[in-house]
Amino acid sequence: MLIKTDPDLIESYLTDASNFAGGSADEVIIPETQDELREAVQRCAAEGKLMTLAGTGTGLAGGRVPFGGAIISTERLNRIVLIDTVTKRGIVEPGVILREYQEAVQRTGLLYPPDPTEGGCTMGGTVAANSSGARTFKYGATRAFVERLRIILADGEDLKIRRGDMVANGHQLTLTATSGRRYSITLPAITMPDIKHAAGYFVKPNMDAIDLFIGSEGTLGAVAEIETRLITEPERIFSGVIFFDDLNKLMSFVDEARTASISHANGNAEISISSRALEFFDAKALDFVREEYPNIPKGVAGGVWFEQEVTDDNEEALLNAWYELIGRYTSLMDESWFAITEKDQEELRAFRHAIPAKTYERIRELGQQKIGTDMAVPSQNFRELYGFYLNEFASESLNYIIYGHIGNSHVHANIFTSSPEEFARAKAVYNRCVQKAIALGGTVSGEHGVGKIKREYLRQMYGDSGIAGFRALKDVLDPQGLFGKGTMI
Repeated sequence: MLIKTDPDLIESYLTDASNFAGGSADEVIIPETQDELREAVQRCAAEGKLMTLAGTGTGLAGGRVPFGGAIISTERLNRIVLIDTVTKRGIVEPGVILREYQEAVQRTGLLYPPDPTEGGCTMGGTVAANSSGARTFKYGATRAFVERLRIILADGEDLKIRRGDMVANGHQLTLTATSGRRYSITLPAITMPDIKHAAGYFVKPNMDAIDLFIGSEGTLGAVAEIETRLITEPERIFSGVIFFDDLNKLMSFVDEARTASISHANGNAEISISSRALEFFDAKALDFVREEYPNIPKGVAGGVWFEQEVTDDNEEALLNAWYELIGRYTSLMDESWFAITEKDQEELRAFRHAIPAKTYERIRELGQQKIGTDMAVPSQNFRELYGFYLNEFASESLNYIIYGHIGNSHVHANIFTSSPEEFARAKAVYNRCVQKAIALGGTVSGEHGVGKIKREYLRQMYGDSGIAGFRALKDVLDPQGLFGKGTMI
């Protein structure tokens, strides 16, 4: 186990990609085994010392930023323990880099579908945030693929949960540690939105206990080991970046592609289109990367990137179905980009990732805290929320770009500010956008989590009683409030 106490060495652990300021810590503890992780938690608990769990710092909500005490870094808990091609299961430690796990899985002919934009995040981080990404449209977020967790609780107890083994009885959930110690939890009586959602603890009647820890943002325990479900890698992919000269037509294209894909997933054999990703870029986002991609058509209203899995038997029919759909909604078919070979597909994925990557780079250059919407709403309300964004940004003359997961009715509007006064106006606009999303039946976070930045928005969403219920739940597992001070609640 390594321990760093030199302030200069601690400095790099005090921030994350959100640029949230104010972090401080006495030490960084770096366990090298799962048993050392447990020892670190036990030692901090005995001292009553605050603990902040740290991955690679790619989070966008300030969750890794410590408010005193110890940082426990998982950087050396980085073993891929097992990839089993027969049972289609993988076992990893929390410090394994997502991209490295995905590549190792792919070499066996399998696929681990969760694909957040930042592939350099850790597997523990993806569990903590219930990370998602473009393929969430078809496959769901991280939660859909986690089968077993080993959790070290705040008192040092070892909790091993396999999906299906511990299930709530209504709103009563009992957890049993390996020592036999039992924890009785009353789940808050809240209603989570039935959409892509990553705000607050996952709680519902008769829930599986494992889901409580997925998306808990490091506030209920330390993840020591993760077992995931894997799937067979698709035979081939067909993809495209489609440009539109009319925003309404773009939205209608997405509506039809989304409806067709959902119908196919529900077993409607007559529907052929089944996109695994539907991603959006507004005109400003396309202009933002035009220097790097000069073949983007001029004067476009926006673009959509899609991926479709195909086989030898259905490839021609699916390509024709997509071409027919695209041709009904844009006159820019010839200027759009299509990819059938793996090399061409990688180039389109690189384009999709170039926009958020350049966004984060700009935010770092400006030195501002990230102001980016992460709200999602029911699909029938998406156009209303999007129109609200545009009106609000125009009313304050804000500089922004919009991109993201339009298939899940979840896009990121990122605002760039150049002065404290403009930053304050942008924050006020953001708050109004949050309120609008909540009023439309949405969530304050579709994927980035609450962290330390969005706590008040979580309160707006669930009210004082909901937050009190979350706090009572946490108090059962972490009565001293040692894990993740200031995160979520």
